[in-house]
Amino acid sequence: MIIGILSDTHNNLPNLQAALDLFRQRGIDTLIHCGDLTGVEVAQKMDGFRVICVFGNGDFATGEIRHVLLAQNPENYAGLIYKGEIDGVRVAATHGHLPGAADELILSGEFDYVFLGHSHRHKEEQAGATRIINPGALGGLHSEARQVCLLDLDTGEAAFIKITD
Repeated sequence: MIIGILSDTHNNLPNLQAALDLFRQRGIDTLIHCGDLTGVEVAQKMDGFRVICVFGNGDFATGEIRHVLLAQNPENYAGLIYKGEIDGVRVAATHGHLPGAADELILSGEFDYVFLGHSHRHKEEQAGATRIINPGALGGLHSEARQVCLLDLDTGEAAFIKITD
């Protein structure tokens, strides 16, 4: 199973649409959004996907975002920290702005993957048995090319795909 990982959309709807088109073309139906959607419009655009969304420091309409996502699919998740399984793989996600939260997830040894956002820089590294992935940013501060990550949960292969420069 391949999942799509995105973060820090900051209400950049054109980049979000390009990412969603890519996910649809690749047959991806499960997304992890690592926070800073910043607007309800972002959540509305993700209709048709199973979405795990963790809130970031730029998400002020959390109640509305949660309502939209759960109305689209009752299996969706919207909260500060996600801990669960996808296709038998143990995963966790947090935005990265909560002091100590990411380190706690990583150091717990409970998860195969921990997904993060916040830094606006893509990252892939290993800490013990846990792989840490930050897909980079689709909007907001422009530190590097806009991108998302495709992760094959069966093989562990991660591909960072540029959406724009």
